[in-house]
Amino acid sequence: MSIKYGLLALLERAPMYGYQLRSEFERSTGATWPLNIGQVYTTLSRLQRDGLVAETGEADEQGKVVYQLTDDGRGDLVRWFTTPITQDARPRDELAIKIALAVTTPGVDPRSVVQAQRTATLRHLQELTRLKATADEQADLAWLLVLDSMVFRAEAEVRWLDHSETRLARFAPRPANPAKATETAEPRTEVTR
Repeated sequence: MSIKYGLLALLERAPMYGYQLRSEFERSTGATWPLNIGQVYTTLSRLQRDGLVAETGEADEQGKVVYQLTDDGRGDLVRWFTTPITQDARPRDELAIKIALAVTTPGVDPRSVVQAQRTATLRHLQELTRLKATADEQADLAWLLVLDSMVFRAEAEVRWLDHSETRLARFAPRPANPAKATETAEPRTEVTR
């Protein structure tokens, strides 16, 4: 998800200024995606340029500019909510790439890479489960949905790591051509004393 749609969704709730948007974004996502205020204002500037948000013409009591969603912004937001996210639109899976490279990099034991990741993922899963247990079902609904997604992703990662370890255990490097290796081997000579 881009910050753009997060801000548009928040502005659908009510007009807000930049710091409010940042706080609401982090609250809604359980701070799993912390934003720096520069990202917020840069995005707001682009959204305003593209006609998706506009200044309300009013400033709050501290003189902060308040933004609101335009009709074009609302239409863009509706399209985003109704369009499924494709697998190709998601970031590359760094873990899968890391393990694939571990298999082909000399001196790296891919099974130890898998085991280290499994340990870290299981710890993360325990922390997520603890967070879920302390959340309020009613007040923290948005945060719980984010947590559920993170839990399911971590569980799937553990499953994939288990599968990868099984596959790696079956892998036994073999000489490129065993017959050729036998032909070129030097004959054994016995030493007698």
